[in-house]
This record gives sequence, structure tokens and C-alpha cells, in this order.
Amino acid sequence: MKKVKRKAGEKRSQIAAMPIRRAADGSPEILLVTSRTTRRWIVPKGWPMKGLKDHDAAAREAFEEAGVVGRISDTPAGRYTYWKRMRDHFTLCEVKLYLLEVEQQLENWAEQHERDLHWFKLADAADLVDEPELGTAIRELETQLVLAA
Repeated sequence: MKKVKRKAGEKRSQIAAMPIRRAADGSPEILLVTSRTTRRWIVPKGWPMKGLKDHDAAAREAFEEAGVVGRISDTPAGRYTYWKRMRDHFTLCEVKLYLLEVEQQLENWAEQHERDLHWFKLADAADLVDEPELGTAIRELETQLVLAA
């Protein structure tokens, strides 16, 4: 694996899906997954993929990490930054968030034995995630969804 030299303080880019659906009562829910190493609640995310637009890469992450497919927005619904734990250091990442309207949840998917997943009300999900900026983005999502309805 080739290491890329970065300037001190330079952010690395990541992409993420915010899988959403409507609960039986009509309220919006978001699907969170656990990270593989620290088991924190997060949204499906990863590095940009060569040959894929960022929103398509975010949809692929949701498919691999959570077994969900649907319609992905082509523009970010938000962004957040966090410190990613690497093997021997931390790196600052900026994550672009894309809304994924879930149409199907698969019974089997690539990382199902590596992660837990659960649908949460937006306020609960915002409280559960460790990254404050992600929590804020999830809280703001409720406003966006109400305006879009």
C-alpha cells in the first residue's frame, strides 16, 4: 500500500450514506451500523472509490456494511469531520454525507458478521453517535426531511 504524504492538518476525504426510511407511524428513521474495531455507532462510510462518483461509492458502502439498497442523493446532505483511528496514528477526515432512501434491506450482505445494525429515530441516533458533528447532521436531517415531504 502506497502512503500518501500529507501536510500537517490536511484532512482526508471520506464518503458516507445516511440510510433513511419511514417508520410505520410515518416518522423518519436512520440506520446506524457499528464500526468494526471500536463498535461505535456510525453511518456506513469509507474512502472514495476510483471509477465511482462519491454518491455511488456511498451507496456501495451502505450495501456492503448494512445490506441496504435504494435511491442515493447525488449532492451531499451534510458534512462532518472526525479523527479516524488508523493502525499507528489518527488522521483528520472530512466526510460527505449522502441521503439514501432505503428501498430494500437484504437478508445477507458482505459485512453482516462484522457489524451490528439498528434503525433509530433521528433524535436517538443523534445522541448515540460519538462524533458531535455527525450528531448535528442527523438532527438537521429531520428538518430537511420535513421540508422535502
